[in-house]
Amino acid sequence: MVSRLWPSVQDWALALYIIVPTYCTNGAPVIFGGGRPIDLGRSLSDGERIFGDNKTLRGFASGLIVGTIVGLVGSYLLSMNLLLVAVPASLGALLGDLAGAFIKRRLKIKPGAPLPGLDQLDFVLGALLLVSLFSEISYWVVLIMLFVTPPIHFLTNLGAYFLGLKSTYS
Repeated sequence: MVSRLWPSVQDWALALYIIVPTYCTNGAPVIFGGGRPIDLGRSLSDGERIFGDNKTLRGFASGLIVGTIVGLVGSYLLSMNLLLVAVPASLGALLGDLAGAFIKRRLKIKPGAPLPGLDQLDFVLGALLLVSLFSEISYWVVLIMLFVTPPIHFLTNLGAYFLGLKSTYS
């Protein structure tokens, strides 16, 4: 098999199908979250919370709902069934974000404090991992998502910071 030197239109399309619900899922808890933390205030033997106060049940549910709705709307607009991408992308984004919070707590980094690299990519890696269980993903799709996510993540966080939705813009 000859590998391609450039991503195809299909690679860009699949990346877009994954990116849109993933990013919407990741942003929804900032807007709709709050309330009871997922870890219910529990700590591990290291004395640190499992995830922290910023990871809430309402935020998780809102992310999954928003990502699924975005997938439904995309399916309707494009006359395609994108739910096999949107639902695992949304769930994967949330689980990836939780994994990132778990790692940050183990490193004793406070909730909301930045950890460059992990903050920008944990949700995308989670989305890619879950989507790959249902759809074939080329290495180009992975590279596209890893390349475009950090600047988009920074700009959306900067916007959320200036709108007063986040206390940091990292």
